[in-house]
Amino acid sequence: MALNERDIYNRLNEVFRDVFDDDSITVNASTTADDIEDWDSMEHINLIGAVEDEFGVRFKMGEVSGMKNVGEMAQIIAARGKK
Repeated sequence: MALNERDIYNRLNEVFRDVFDDDSITVNASTTADDIEDWDSMEHINLIGAVEDEFGVRFKMGEVSGMKNVGEMAQIIAARGKK
């Protein structure tokens, strides 16, 4: 069953809120690390792991370093997400 975009973003919001311990975070396709105060290289690693666990996907190293925004992350999840 394919994941729809709204479900992906709802679940991404929960993951971001949990990783960054900030219930006010709401992400969209254009959200970048510049938009979230504590999103640095260390938190990026934690975030990627949490997103992989939530959606049952594994990002390739090139995808992780090449993602420019949350929209690109959501596209990969939509293409490969299993749950």
